[in-house]
This record gives sequence, C-alpha cells and structure tokens, in this order.
Amino acid sequence: MPDSEPIPVQPVKSVGAHGRPVPGRMEMVIMVAGLMALNALAIDIMLPALGQIAESIGLTGTSPEDANRQQLIVFSYVLGFGAPQLVWGPISDRFGRRGPLFVGLVGYVLMALLCITIREFHALLAVRFMQGVFASGARLVAVSVVRDLYAGRRMAGFMSLVMTIFMVVPMIAPAIGQLILFVAPWEWIFAVLAVFGSALLVWTWLRLPETLAPENRNPLNLGAAARSYMAVIRNRTTFGYMCASGVIFGALFSFIGSSEQIFRDVFKQEETFAFWFAGVASALACANFFNSRMVEKIGMRRISHAAMIFFTLMSVSLALVTYIFGESLLWFFPMFAMTFACFGLMGANFSALAMEPLGKIAGTASAAYGFATTTVSSLIGIMIGRFYNGSTLPLIIGFACLGIVSLIIVLVTEEGKLFSSR
Repeated sequence: MPDSEPIPVQPVKSVGAHGRPVPGRMEMVIMVAGLMALNALAIDIMLPALGQIAESIGLTGTSPEDANRQQLIVFSYVLGFGAPQLVWGPISDRFGRRGPLFVGLVGYVLMALLCITIREFHALLAVRFMQGVFASGARLVAVSVVRDLYAGRRMAGFMSLVMTIFMVVPMIAPAIGQLILFVAPWEWIFAVLAVFGSALLVWTWLRLPETLAPENRNPLNLGAAARSYMAVIRNRTTFGYMCASGVIFGALFSFIGSSEQIFRDVFKQEETFAFWFAGVASALACANFFNSRMVEKIGMRRISHAAMIFFTLMSVSLALVTYIFGESLLWFFPMFAMTFACFGLMGANFSALAMEPLGKIAGTASAAYGFATTTVSSLIGIMIGRFYNGSTLPLIIGFACLGIVSLIIVLVTEEGKLFSSR
C-alpha cells in the first residue's frame, strides 16, 4: 500500500480469545486511556497538594534540599510503577490479560485507601511505591491488549487516539486536586484515586474480553522469561527505541516532579498553577491528536524523528533566551509548551516502533518498554529535579541534553538514516 494512503484503524482481531466480542473502537480507546490514566492521575492530582502533604507528614525544612524532598512523593510512586513491569510481563504472557489486570486494579484501590491513614514520610513513600507496583500491572495489560489487537501504524494511530483522550487527565487533574483542597483536606485526593480505580475495575470486568489465546501463552519460568527479554534486547529496533524513550521521557518526569516548585517559586503562580499546568498538557494533547490523524499517512519515523530534532532545538533556544534575558513567564510558557508538545509526537510512535517486531511476546516487550519509560526515566527525572535551585535553567538544560542523547540513540538504531517511510 502506498505510504500516502491511509490505513483504516481497524483491529486485527474483532473477538477475544474465547469468542467474546471486543468492544467498539471508541469504547476500547476510552477504556485503554482510562487504564493508562490511573498512573497520570496518581501523580498529577496531588501536585497542588505536595506542600500540604509535606507539612502534614513532617517535612518542615526550608532549604532547597529539604523542599526538593517533597518530589519523592511523586517519584516513589513512579519507581514502583517501573521495574515490576518486568515481572508483570511474563505473568500476563502466561496467564492472559484479565487476571493480572484485576489484581493490579484491586491493589491500586487498596493502596490509595491506605495512603489516607499515613502520617509518616517514609511509610507514605513505601505505600506510594506499592501503589505504583499495582498500577504498573494495569498499564502493562492495557498496552499488551492494544498490541494483541493492532499492529504497526494501526497501533500507532490507535495509541495516539488513546493518548489524546488520556491527556485530558493531566490537563484537569491538578485542577481537581486544587478544588478538593478548597473544600476538603488532602486525604480526599487519595479517596478520588480509589473511586476511579474501582470504576475501572467494574468496567473492565464486565466489558473487556481476554485477548491472549491459550495457544499463544508462554510458560512461566526463569528460562522462558530470560529468552523473551533477550529477544527484546537482541532486536535492534525494539531495544533502540526503548532506550531512546527511556532517555527522552526522563525530561517529562523531571518537569512533573518540579513543576509545582517552578510555577510557585519562580513565576509566583501558586494559586493558578493548575491552569498553567493544564496549558502545557493541552499542547501535548493537541500533538497527540495531530499524530492520530497523520501518522498513517506520514509514517511513525518521519513524525517522531522531526519531533525529536525540534524538541532539542527548542530546548537549546529556551535555555539561551533564559540565560540572556532572565526568567519570564512571557517567553517560558509558549516556548516550553511547544517543546513539551513534542512528547505527543514521539511517545505513541516510539512505543509502536518498539513493540511492532515482537507481537508474540507483547507482554514481555511492553514490560521492557514500560521499565525504560518509567524506572529509567524517573531516575533521570530525579537527578534533574535535584538540581532545581529556584531557576528553570537546570530543567531546560536537562531537556536539551536528553534530547541530544536520544537523537544519538535513534541515529545508531537507524544506522544513520532518519525520516524513513517504514
């Protein structure tokens, strides 16, 4: 089929493993977006409350190092979300998608309820870590189900639609968190997480069929898991885009972790933080929607490679403007929003490129990719976040450096050939 001809975003399978019909496309898009939003909601809804939570659990230091510790409330969850996917992957390839999904959702709800009762910093970090562990199971199953049903540009198109809807959550989550704080204490934020997780549990239980046929399941043992992960590492395309994603998404996590401090301390926008954050997220949502409409015509590589180069150039430009003229929301916000939008043109495409060669071990491939884009990315984000010093320069310089490294990785992966129509 010519590269310019659009490919209908139709599933490869229209029924589940046991003959149960797959829900319609839009229902599947919203369902998968909801499952992925568990993660975004668990992070973004509490950003306006980090200061209150830190004070409530005894983080009373006034130095930048003490203030930066509140970022760990976010990063402990993200760290829990990352590495356990390496375990969830083989489990879902052995037992199917539904069982691990339900275990993950139940655990997510229980940990949210437990967070309400905690008043000690390290205990809260531990429970947040476990909430991330359970959320990682739901996220992995969501991506694995998509790979079970779609492939190639169809998967990229579907995931872009998912990300377009999914991005509504980070757009409105801080505002929801702020509204909760106006009428109730911060503990109610975790109650909202529990309600959201419970609703998804009921919905998927009733509507989502098993998508992994029994004959396609892999044995659950260390040897089989090792062989599957070695297949991921040995595949040049999968491993390359997995590494590039792990690096570039470190920039995203560095902003999420320090965003509340930046808008509060640098730009004095504490009361309107949720709106500025929503504006940045809106740019990302628009980019995801554009990708969903154009990726089947233009191609995953052309769009993502161009976005990666633009991301790097905009980061360098913003760093120079800030260094020369100083801090100002007047140029920071539009330039940063355009830079941040590039994640919408890289995320779904990098994911589809990494997953496409390994459809038979989609759970394992999704686990490896999820590990790279959460654990590796969050560790990078923590390192950049620790350099926050009351200025946006450490964040912006971090963006530029990560863009350059990611571009080098993709160049090596593609053997120096960017913008291929494949």
